[in-house]
Amino acid sequence: MLRPQRELPRQISDAHVDALVGLDPITGTYLGTSVGAGRLPDFSPDGAAAEAELARETLVRLAGSTADADVERRCARLLRERLDAELAQYEAGEHLRAVNNISSPLHRVRKVFAVMPTRTPQDWAAIAQRLRAVPDCLSGYRASLAEGVGRGLAAAPRQVRANVAQLEEWLGAGGSAGSAGGGFGPLAAGAPPHLRAEVGAAARAATAAFAELGEWFRREYEAQATGAGAEDAVGRERYGRFARCYTGADLDLDEAYAYGWEEFHRLLPEMRAEAQRVLPGGQDPWVVLAWLGDHGRSVHGVEETRIWLQSLMDEAVEALDGRHFDIAGPVRKVESCIAPAGGAAAPYYSQPSLDFARPGRTWLPTLGRTRFPTHNLVSTWYHEGFPGHHLQLGHWTFVASGLSRYQTGVAKVSATTEGWALYAERLMDELGFLADPAHRLGHLDAQMMRAVRVVIDIGMHLRLPVPAHSPFRPGERWTPALAREFLGRYSSRPAAYLDSEVVRYLGRPAQAISYKLGERAWLEGRERARAKQGPDFDLKRWHMAALSLGSLGLTDLSEELGSL
Repeated sequence: MLRPQRELPRQISDAHVDALVGLDPITGTYLGTSVGAGRLPDFSPDGAAAEAELARETLVRLAGSTADADVERRCARLLRERLDAELAQYEAGEHLRAVNNISSPLHRVRKVFAVMPTRTPQDWAAIAQRLRAVPDCLSGYRASLAEGVGRGLAAAPRQVRANVAQLEEWLGAGGSAGSAGGGFGPLAAGAPPHLRAEVGAAARAATAAFAELGEWFRREYEAQATGAGAEDAVGRERYGRFARCYTGADLDLDEAYAYGWEEFHRLLPEMRAEAQRVLPGGQDPWVVLAWLGDHGRSVHGVEETRIWLQSLMDEAVEALDGRHFDIAGPVRKVESCIAPAGGAAAPYYSQPSLDFARPGRTWLPTLGRTRFPTHNLVSTWYHEGFPGHHLQLGHWTFVASGLSRYQTGVAKVSATTEGWALYAERLMDELGFLADPAHRLGHLDAQMMRAVRVVIDIGMHLRLPVPAHSPFRPGERWTPALAREFLGRYSSRPAAYLDSEVVRYLGRPAQAISYKLGERAWLEGRERARAKQGPDFDLKRWHMAALSLGSLGLTDLSEELGSL
C-alpha cells in the first residue's frame, strides 16, 4: 500500500500566496498578477480575521510537511516564522490602530495605483474598478480603527495629525476632494480618451473617499485617540513584537541599543576626518555638510535630477556586472521616478513584477524642492537602486521559480532587505565608488543617521536613559523632542525630512533599527564565510549565493550567510 506523499513547504507557500492574493489583491498587483486587479483588500475587522485564519490554516499544513532539501527547509522556516509573527500582531490588535505616515492601509491604497499597468483598455478598466472600490475599502479601515478605540487600542494622535497633513498636501488646497489636480485627478488624466470620463468619475469618487477619511481623522478620530490616552512610546512588550516583525528575530533590545551607540562613536571620528578632506580646518562634519548643501555640486530641476539618478544607476550596473555580480538581463533595467506628493520624505523602491513587465523603480520625494545636492544622493541611490534594493529584489524576482513567490515577493523581512541595501552602500565605498570626499562624507552621514535611528528608536519607545558616555544630554531620558534634537544635531537632512523621520519611527516601532542590525548580519556572515574558505573565498560567488537565498529572518540569515 502506497503511503500518501507529504506536501513540500514550497507547495504550501505557493498555495498560501494564492489564497492571500484573494484576500489582499494589492499584494497580487505587486507580484504582477491580474487576479483581483480591480479589487482592494478588506481592511475591516472581518478582513483581518480572514487573513489570520489563513495564516493558522497554513501553519497546520506546514506542520505536516516534509523539508529534506535546503530550499524546502529555508522556505519552511521563513513561512513559519513570518506567520507566527503576523499572528502575534493580529492577536495584539495592532490592525485596529494601524495609523502611521508611511505604510498604513491608507498608504497602501494610494500607492498601488502608481504600479498598476496602463498599457491596454483592460488595464484602465481595472483601474476604474479599483478606484470605485476605494470608498468601501476605506470604510472598512475606519471600522477597524473605530473598533480599536472601543477596545482601548487607539493610534497615537501624532500619527493621525501626520496623516491629515499628508492628505491635505495630496488632495490640494484645504484637503478638499474638489481641488484642481489633487488626489487621483492626475491618474485619470492619463486614461485613453474613450475611457477618460469613466476613469475620471471613479477617480473623483475615490478622491472624495480619501477626503472624507481625512475629515474623520481630523474631526473625530484624533479626539478619540487623545481621549483614549494613546501614547507615542509603545513600551518594551509591544516593541519586542514589532522587532520580531521587522527583523525575524527575538532581539536583545538592550544589546541593540548599545550597538547603536557603538556605531555612533565609531562613525564620528571617521566623519571628522572626511570633513577635513572636503574643507580643511577642523570644522564640524555637519557644518561641512551644510556648506556642501549650499555650495557643493547639485542638480537643478526635478526632471534633470530624475535623469541624473537614472544615469547613476545605469553606470553602476555597467561597472559591477561580471566583476562583482552576475546580473541577469531583466535585472539590468531599473527606472528612476519622482514620488507623488503627500507621502513620507524618505526615498523608496518598488520591486518588479514577476514577469518583469513592470520594472523595479526608485522613487524620489521632492518635498517641493527643485535643487538637489549630489553629496547625499549618490550613496542613497546605491541603497535604493544598484547594488541595493533593486539588485537584491530584482534577483529574487528572477529566481522566484526556483524558490517560491512567498520567499521572493511576499515575505520580505526588513532586516534582510534594508540590511542588504546598507551593506551595498558600504560595499560601494569598499570598491572605491565613493572616492570623492563629498560623496563619501554624504555616505558616512547616511550611515550615522542609521546608527542614530537605532539609538532613538529603541530609546524613545522604551524610554531609556541617554548613557553617560554620550556627547549629547547624558543621563536624560529619551522623548520625541529629545530624539528630534539629537537627529538634527547629527544629520544633515532638511528639517522637514527629520520631522517626518521622527514621526515614522514612532509610527513604525523597530523598523528603523532593521537597517543597522541587518547590515551587521550581512557583514558578519561575509567574514565567517571568508574565514571558513580562506584563500578560496570568492566575493562574487558569495554575493550571488547570498542573493539567491531569498528572504530570511535575521536569526536564520546569520546562520545561512556564514555557511555559503
